[in-house]
Amino acid sequence: MFTRVLGVTLTQVLRSIALLLLPISFISLLAWATAGSATGNTGDPLRAALWIWLAVHQLPFSLSLPPINAAGYLSYLPLGALIFPVFAIRNGMARTIDRLDHNSSLISLARTLFATIYTVIGALFALLSSTGSVKPVWYLVPLFFLPITFISAATVGRRLVFGQALLYSSRIIAFLLGISGIFFGLTIFTHISTVKNLTTVLEPGILGGLILLFLNILYIPNAVVATLAYFSGSGFAVGSGSMISPWSFHLDSIPAFPLLGVLPSGKFHFALLGVVVVLLSGAMLTIWTVALSTKVLIQSLFASVLIIAVIGYAGSGALITDAMSAVGVSPWKFTLTLGGELILGALLALYLPRLGKR
Repeated sequence: MFTRVLGVTLTQVLRSIALLLLPISFISLLAWATAGSATGNTGDPLRAALWIWLAVHQLPFSLSLPPINAAGYLSYLPLGALIFPVFAIRNGMARTIDRLDHNSSLISLARTLFATIYTVIGALFALLSSTGSVKPVWYLVPLFFLPITFISAATVGRRLVFGQALLYSSRIIAFLLGISGIFFGLTIFTHISTVKNLTTVLEPGILGGLILLFLNILYIPNAVVATLAYFSGSGFAVGSGSMISPWSFHLDSIPAFPLLGVLPSGKFHFALLGVVVVLLSGAMLTIWTVALSTKVLIQSLFASVLIIAVIGYAGSGALITDAMSAVGVSPWKFTLTLGGELILGALLALYLPRLGKR
């Protein structure tokens, strides 16, 4: 029985990896052939394909930048790219379930094996693709690969029943991210000339322009998280020593990246009206849950803070050089500010009516 499950699972894991890695390899080879190479070694684009595959799983990289071998770190990776490994993993897990004839006892073992094998192969790719200049942080592979793989595989072939606390907290966070996404979209249209100028400066060409457009699309979730941080008051950074928030603005220069064209040009205190939206969201969470029990409300608030912490960590990082060592939100500021505002809104909704009655 174990041998059968292992054989089926291993086959589908390799298929899931190939489903994503082969298109990436083709794009890398095409870009290499178009741009040329100083060494002419075809191993370069193949190694780059492995790096891209690892990066879409959010694995950070340790860099040694030529010509002076300056230390660098790359951990601010596009959150939108997660959709590709999730799709590949879910596709492979669905085929695994079909091959095992929907046997529930075998499927539980297959999910565990799928996540384990996928993670081990990811660690091997990280080790084999390492060079003197670019080193994937292989020992962090379990931290990133296991949750992505296990959650993706666990949601295939069965209906998950979430607890009330997690259900309501995820809805309220999704609501806040949705509102932030709408504001970000409107901001792009109001700054379209700046975005266009940043694109023109790069002069990417036809193939480079398509890749740049695709990369900007994948970074939109990161921008939405930064927008939520801005309107909640915690702000975000675009480089070391920078701070962009409604009441503080420190920004010397920005990279020539089109999405950054939507950055504000100074302090805008009216943006703090976004805090009111967060407070009202906390109040809405109270209205949803307090009718059930106070315990559900407390659990929902706790789950909300945990989700906010995960989002804050995912929306922060470093971008290659020391000058860009702090990009995105500050995880602790984001969690403390947004979580505190949600809790405050919940408390106001809970106790203000009581005070009014008194």
